[in-house]
Amino acid sequence: NPHIFEEEKKRIFQDSWILAGHISQVEKPGDFFTFDIADQPLIISRDKNNELNAFYNICPHRGTKVEKNECGNKKVFTCTYHGWTFHMNGKLNRAPNFGTNELGNHSCMPQVKLEVFQSMIFINLNPEARPMEETYGEFMANLEKYTFLDSLKKVRVTQRIIDANWKAVIDNYLECDHCKIAHPEFSKTFDMKNYHIDLHGNFSCQYSELTNKSGEQQEDHANFYWVWPNLMVSIYPGKEGNMTTSQILPLAPDKSLAIYSYYFKSDEISEEQEELIRFVDQVRLEDFDLVELLQKGFHTNAFKHGVYSPTEYALKFFHNLYEEAMNVKEGML
Repeated sequence: NPHIFEEEKKRIFQDSWILAGHISQVEKPGDFFTFDIADQPLIISRDKNNELNAFYNICPHRGTKVEKNECGNKKVFTCTYHGWTFHMNGKLNRAPNFGTNELGNHSCMPQVKLEVFQSMIFINLNPEARPMEETYGEFMANLEKYTFLDSLKKVRVTQRIIDANWKAVIDNYLECDHCKIAHPEFSKTFDMKNYHIDLHGNFSCQYSELTNKSGEQQEDHANFYWVWPNLMVSIYPGKEGNMTTSQILPLAPDKSLAIYSYYFKSDEISEEQEELIRFVDQVRLEDFDLVELLQKGFHTNAFKHGVYSPTEYALKFFHNLYEEAMNVKEGML
């Protein structure tokens, strides 16, 4: 429903803490990267004072999109329409058409709230947003046990357009009833008889004991977190601890962008780490096929709504958070 999709962008994606990137993408003064969320173009940069900034990638003069590159290192941003230039913190450097920089609210590219947690960069488009600690404190505390997270850097990124609604992708992630059928390699790696999905305030955690080739359980098991509304964080502890993140960004009522990022301690990826990437990518490809088939079913006369199995409680958990955010009970939809 296009109307509901527009409401989702406003009520959820422009009013939540969203993962935008990683500190390793902006290590030096002048480094920047661009990021779009819910049709809002953004820039995340490190200025000459070594401070991180987030602001709309929009010139305040006439509303033109300023930076066209996905990432880079610059001294100033330049609007190619009328030549306005901006410092790396978004503040106006020069407006040649005016002869003055004293232009009130037009003297800066509009700022956006930014916070860094475990080297991950989060943004919130709501200027009145509460700090992350107040809304995601339990999740943040849960990750404190992984002392290696701050030593990681983003090493590889893959993207894929999925022909499915963003919620369908989240639904797929929040249950493993389909795993034995759709993910044979995953099911052999993890103990499906002791697979857990724990629910918390606004996130969930999936885990199972790993089994090695001899059938013995390993002590350091992976944890797969889902964080409201659209973030998945997979953490693999052990000697070479690493992490992957999955961001599901809404593009249209039946189209999403999946951004998968891999974080390791070194740019040099070992054979074992390459095997992990291959394993994770295989599971995701299998899920892509499933959710795209699911999306096709949504448009048929045969399907009105589904039914929860006893083991699909995490979907119901997600749907309840969604209804609360969208004020469903107050008749907004």
